[in-house]
Amino acid sequence: MSGDIETKLRGPGAYVLARQAMDAMEAHQVWPTAVNFELWTHYVGEPDSALGREIARLLSAGEAFTDTVADELAAAFLPKAKLNDQIRDAGDALTKELDAVSRAIQSAQKSSEAYGQTLAGASKSLADMDEPADLRTMVDNLSVATKRVQRENKSLEQRLSESTSEVAKLREHLEQVRRDATTDGLTNLANRKAFDEELARACADAEADGLSLTLAVIDIDHFKNFNDTWGHQTGDQVIRYVASVIGRVGAPPRFAARYGGEEFALIFPRESAEIAAVVLEEIREEVSSRMLKRRSTNDDLGAITVSAGLAEMRRGESAHSLMERSDSALYVSKRSGRNRVTSAETVQTAA
Repeated sequence: MSGDIETKLRGPGAYVLARQAMDAMEAHQVWPTAVNFELWTHYVGEPDSALGREIARLLSAGEAFTDTVADELAAAFLPKAKLNDQIRDAGDALTKELDAVSRAIQSAQKSSEAYGQTLAGASKSLADMDEPADLRTMVDNLSVATKRVQRENKSLEQRLSESTSEVAKLREHLEQVRRDATTDGLTNLANRKAFDEELARACADAEADGLSLTLAVIDIDHFKNFNDTWGHQTGDQVIRYVASVIGRVGAPPRFAARYGGEEFALIFPRESAEIAAVVLEEIREEVSSRMLKRRSTNDDLGAITVSAGLAEMRRGESAHSLMERSDSALYVSKRSGRNRVTSAETVQTAA
């Protein structure tokens, strides 16, 4: 949880906040699981936060607060603690590995120093040596010392090789942790958190380079009615299908994300609104061209349609403003009959 919520839960108003969260969950028929309690504590304690606004949006849309929805919200808005734990564990393992390598190197250094001292002693002995037996003894001692150093060096090489392999595994694990924290569990697209970060970065790059940047928002038409008719599991099937189409078209350098619920976002770096509009029409046509069937019963679900809105970034425009203009264009598509693409630039020109 955020620092503010944790502070509230450790203060005099903690029980009031906890009761409010439980009452809100009961009012909306949400089971008081640990994940749900954390989410709804955020909702009642910080209604203006990103998570609070998203839960409010889901409730106003009449969407059921299922375990799938809860898990997706937690993955999008509450990944920090889990991510920090995983990074800390990987960091601890990396520290132990580096300590072991350091000890191996120190041991090799001590062995080399001892070998140097042995050679120095042998050099001095040669100057004072008269008998062949003394020479033979000295050579034997040097041979023993040389073999010992060779063993130490071989052991060090093996340890360094093992450590290199272990560090590579840790690096791969950290990369997987990063992917898990920024990926939507249902669709395997980027999640809301990753989208917000990518949009901010893309806007900064476009502003710095003076290049085009277009943002599109895509929404599945009449999705609530579809969910009410066929159930949430079938609704998830539809979301995954639409996401697969958007994800294929939105492969890098484009950036596709599930923005929330049945809504998606697509960033077009270095591409104009005209180009993005053509791509969105392709998505719209492909989605609507397929007659879907319910997996469990093979019932015909009919065709699914999507509406989209897009906006091309203006000089000096913020990511928030660009998102608002894209959303406004989407609402025009919805009000105009759905199953269509609307450009904010076209709307502005018409106005």
